[in-house]
Order: sequence, then C-alpha cells, then structure tokens
Amino acid sequence: MEITEIRVTLRDEERLKGFANVTFDDSFVVRGMKIIQGNNGYFVSMPSRKRPDGTYQDIAHPINKQMRETIEKRVLEAYERELKARV
Repeated sequence: MEITEIRVTLRDEERLKGFANVTFDDSFVVRGMKIIQGNNGYFVSMPSRKRPDGTYQDIAHPINKQMRETIEKRVLEAYERELKARV
C-alpha cells in the first residue's frame, strides 16, 4: 500500500496545528487526521468520534507500528512543507 497524496490544512491553535487527508493507492482517502503539538513534539492523531460515555474511538487507524510510523512521518513532512510555503 502506498500513500499517493497528502493534503494539509493548517490551524494555529494551542495544540492543534493542522488537519491532514491521506490518500492511499489513488483509491482510498482517510480524512480528518489531526496534527497535534504534544509535550514531546508533533504527532498525528487518527480521526475519531465521541462515544456516548464521553470517550473517543478511532474511526480508522493503522494496524501495525510500521504503518503508523510511515503515516506519521509522511504527514509531518507534508505539514513542514505547508508551513514553509506559507512564509
């Protein structure tokens, strides 16, 4: 599976720095990934929905560590490019 497109929409909030839509194999898109500034740097949060008990559940997420790392690396690279394009 290959990431074929990443679109980043910047935000300038305290922790939320942007949203990403990631397309796989020019065939499937996952919208609403969040780029978050955490205590130890940036990370990507998968799209989720609020459950009736107030907790959140991911709607889509990688099954293994390798795919999670690949998505996070590529999304954060796209985020950096978008930041530089705005300057």
